[in-house]
Amino acid sequence: MGPQSSGKSTLLNHLFYTNFREMDAFRGRSQTTKGIWMAKCAGIEPCTLVMDLEGTDGRERGEDDTAFEKQSALFALAVSDIVLINMWCHDIGREQAANKPLLKTVFQVMMRLFSPRKTTLMFVIRDKTRTPLENLEPVLREDIQKIWDSVPKPQAHKETPLSEFFNVEVVAFSSYEEKEEQFKEQVANLRQRFFHSIAPGGLAGDRRGVVPASGFSFSAQQIWKVIKENKDLDLPAHKVMVATVRCEEIANEKYAGFTANEDWCLLEEAVQSGPVAGFGKKLNSILYTFLSEYDVEATYFDEGVRSAKRKQFEEKLLQLVQPAHQSMLGHLRSGTLEKFKEAFEKAMKGGEGFSMAACNCTESYMALFDGGYADAVVELANWDSSKVRDKLRRDIDAHVASVRAAKLSEITSSYEAKLNEALSGPVEALLDGATNETWPAIRKLLQRETESAVSGLSSALSGFDMDEQTKDKMLTSLEDYAKGVVEAKAREEAGRVLIRMKDRFSTLFSHDSDSMPRVWTGKEDIRAITKTARSASLKLLSVMAAIRLDDNVDNIENTLSSSLVDTKSNAAVTDGSITTFDPLASSTWEQVPPAKTLITPVQCKSLWRQFRAETEYSVTQAISAQEANKRNNNWLPPPWAIVALMVLGFNEFMTLLRNPLYLGVIFVGFLIMKALWVQLDISGEFRNGALPGLLSLSTKFLPTVMNLLRKLAEEGQMPATNNPQRNPAVASKSFQNGSTSSDMSSSASSGVTSSGNGTEYSSHTKE
Repeated sequence: MGPQSSGKSTLLNHLFYTNFREMDAFRGRSQTTKGIWMAKCAGIEPCTLVMDLEGTDGRERGEDDTAFEKQSALFALAVSDIVLINMWCHDIGREQAANKPLLKTVFQVMMRLFSPRKTTLMFVIRDKTRTPLENLEPVLREDIQKIWDSVPKPQAHKETPLSEFFNVEVVAFSSYEEKEEQFKEQVANLRQRFFHSIAPGGLAGDRRGVVPASGFSFSAQQIWKVIKENKDLDLPAHKVMVATVRCEEIANEKYAGFTANEDWCLLEEAVQSGPVAGFGKKLNSILYTFLSEYDVEATYFDEGVRSAKRKQFEEKLLQLVQPAHQSMLGHLRSGTLEKFKEAFEKAMKGGEGFSMAACNCTESYMALFDGGYADAVVELANWDSSKVRDKLRRDIDAHVASVRAAKLSEITSSYEAKLNEALSGPVEALLDGATNETWPAIRKLLQRETESAVSGLSSALSGFDMDEQTKDKMLTSLEDYAKGVVEAKAREEAGRVLIRMKDRFSTLFSHDSDSMPRVWTGKEDIRAITKTARSASLKLLSVMAAIRLDDNVDNIENTLSSSLVDTKSNAAVTDGSITTFDPLASSTWEQVPPAKTLITPVQCKSLWRQFRAETEYSVTQAISAQEANKRNNNWLPPPWAIVALMVLGFNEFMTLLRNPLYLGVIFVGFLIMKALWVQLDISGEFRNGALPGLLSLSTKFLPTVMNLLRKLAEEGQMPATNNPQRNPAVASKSFQNGSTSSDMSSSASSGVTSSGNGTEYSSHTKE
């Protein structure tokens, strides 16, 4: 290694009999060796490889591109056992020409990157002058020692001497051009030292860390990779360093000035609270102002550094303003979304179809957002607005979807409510009637109302621009809802079937064909009436037992009738034993699926048993009332008693005919008995039984007689003409000549007061 055009290739060719390319002095002094070249030494044992490095300090690379010089020098030190450092004799004692900075950098990095191994540094002094070698060698050794001492070392090698890493040798050659023969002789002497160089005491006698020949290629590749990745070797030139520091200072000053700029502060504050008109134009103006100031102040510095620092300054400014720009886009997005919601709602209220309104409003307000973004764009930044735009589009689509779902739900709920109203009441009334036409009528009602609702919903959905599959699904759902309403109502009514049965029985049993309350006079056939009423109740039970929304036929009614009413037909007598088959001993009906069953056969049997038990009392009461009515209306004695009275009482009858006075006495007695009969309400008292009637009459008899006599006495003392309007009822019953008129038998009024219990009885009877 050494300076460019210092005769390195020439020396190697003479020393190792290689064939490296040499500079043609007649064509001028320029770069001949570029990069690193390798060759095998001829005639030297053991096998020795030689590397010819590109010269340092060449004008072709210039002052700025020194990285390869450091990399190649470090590579040579890392892989070589012997490094020849070629230098001019007149450069000894100089700084740059003697490659001191290069050696300093290379030493520092080598100790940090590679493990220690001893390398021979052979300084070859070219074109030796009259100065003795004994005077030149100490100067070189001292310079190398100073470089070693000044290099920062890792902690492990703080006290390591130079001799542990390097063996320094110095040789001097005469000028090749002026003393060629002497030069060749000196080179030949040096060549002898490379024979058996790896022997102890030889130039490469230290064999620590030696790599076998088979691994040399891989080892060299890895060493070069480590060197290329190390940034400490890429040191800039002086003017680059100055430009870097100064441009960075200018950029920091302008950045600080931008952050304190009043216009920027006002703009940043304003955009936090809402959108700012002309945001992009204002921000671009401020940014260009400060970038222009940077360009003016950094004009005279290195262009590459200036451009790089300007780019960094620009990126810092954009990072600073990006939050404000994002806030502006956020306000723009939210404002556009709110305007879209208002316009969309207004369009739908104006009668525009949902899909048309959504499409028109979406296109209009997405275009409005694009216009607002163009006004807020920052020209220096290549920011992608697609995320904000996509977010706005997603928000709009989400709002449209939510409104769509709400509208569809509202429309569906409206038609469901109409169906519920149109079906619930009529279905309840039809089930309450419970005839053979109940379920056919329910089916017709369901079909009519469902078709009407489906037609209306289909028309309402036409403005939503939905696919046929979704539309059919909604219509089918509405049809299912209608069936669900009917089924739910049927199940609800089935839960009250016992009450309905008792109401129907009571209505038919207690009222006649004209819906008038039935009076049990004794002429009615209670058995037939009871059977008719129970059959009607059983009909209601059979109708309520299952849901019949299809045309399938079942035998539920016949099964119930044969099992619960015609019980005699179910018994078969065989050899004195009775075998009974009960078709109701099951939890399902034949030909009826369980999902359509409202009341199972077992439940029907239990309900009928409970129904009969709860209606039995009404039948018993009717029979008792009929028997009592018969007893009350039959006052005549038996015919044989009448014949006996006529035969045995003939003499007494004839005596009455001969003496009319007896007839008068009997007539007066009849009137008194008739008055007592009416006042005591004897027929009413005996209606509840003989013993209660006798007890009640015994307590009322004496007060009634006393009250009647008192009234008669008062009427006899008062003139009949005194106040004829005072008591018209009494005036019509006045006594004359110790007897009452015949009207006493048709009208009587009395008030009976018991002094014992303070109770007053009053009775009024008119024929």
